[in-house]
Amino acid sequence: MATRRYATRNTGDVRRTSPKPPLPDPPKTQDMQQYNHYHRAAIGNTVYRHFASQPDVLVSGEGYLCFDRSQPQSEWRYPDLVIAHGVDPDAISANNGYEIRDVGKPPDFVLEVASPSTGRADYTVKRVDYAAFGAGEYWRFDYSGGQYHDSPLAGDLLVDGRYEPIELIDDRPGKMFGMLSGYSPVLDLYLCWDSGNLRFYDPKPEEFLMDPTEMEAALNEARERIRQLEAELKR
Repeated sequence: MATRRYATRNTGDVRRTSPKPPLPDPPKTQDMQQYNHYHRAAIGNTVYRHFASQPDVLVSGEGYLCFDRSQPQSEWRYPDLVIAHGVDPDAISANNGYEIRDVGKPPDFVLEVASPSTGRADYTVKRVDYAAFGAGEYWRFDYSGGQYHDSPLAGDLLVDGRYEPIELIDDRPGKMFGMLSGYSPVLDLYLCWDSGNLRFYDPKPEEFLMDPTEMEAALNEARERIRQLEAELKR
């Protein structure tokens, strides 16, 4: 499980020192490869940077989620994003997955991104499964606007062992495009369906978290400004 880094995983040393073998890698489906722009890396990197200063926060887009490895593997799940506070991300990375019994608590936040093959399961059986796992919040994002999920964006909060829908604010003109958002108490962020993109809004500085493309553009702009200042100094 690539935890909080979203880089190529190298667990060679970990595998030799771990007291038990890590969990197997989940299968890679062509379905998800086709929608990589909306998938784990871009979303995960955006949230990872927000929590990067907190070493006990796991932000992961890889690996299975299960009670423990004795549970039938058919009952394991493979979320697109898992976030947990107050855990050891390195230990979870070494295990290549999130075993609730080993970690000592369920994840606080789970996200599934829609795809043609798994979309219906995301808002039906997986909703039941993640509630049973005890995940504090469960969110679904459908970049198509509801073609694969029952809604472009949906979130649930676990209350007494059952999920209660999180209220969404719909600012889309004619409900065809624009912004659909809901507040995540776990993250203290708003999740926003913005014209087919998933964005995260921080209410404290009142600004969106930069996604990788926006971050690269900002860095390029800063480099260009430095180049211009250096040229002025030389003149």
